Amino acid sequence: MALPKAAALFLAAAALALPAAAGAQQTGPQPPLPTVQLSAGIHIIRAEVADSDETRRNGLMFRRELPGNDGMLFVFEQPDVQCFWMRNTILPLSIAFIADDGTIVNIEDMAPQAEDPHCAKKPVRYALEMAQGWFAQHGIKAGKKLDGLP
Repeated sequence: MALPKAAALFLAAAALALPAAAGAQQTGPQPPLPTVQLSAGIHIIRAEVADSDETRRNGLMFRRELPGNDGMLFVFEQPDVQCFWMRNTILPLSIAFIADDGTIVNIEDMAPQAEDPHCAKKPVRYALEMAQGWFAQHGIKAGKKLDGLP
């Protein structure tokens, strides 16, 4: 009898753990992250810094607004061909892929809730997401340098 009782206790404990594990999935925006001030010529950007696996994975998902010159800077440990998609992201965004020296490699527009990948054209360590059209509205193109990267 001891084995079935132990098994029953194990199964009951596992069943209780399931809702906690399911609740661990992100269902709302992550809390605001520490910010850094970047500059693109005369334009000042206030960027939240996503520099861990978790903060990069959650990014701007579920955010309902991205005001003015606010954005999110994704920082990776080393340069690689970084790719992004828009799962659970309800705002249309533009993303700039940025080399270590601050030079923008390429800029892509991303449609909300789409899962098609948008990738850097060469290895980069940074990616900056802004409201869609922000870079174009401010005359910022590939080849432009950003200052203030961490």
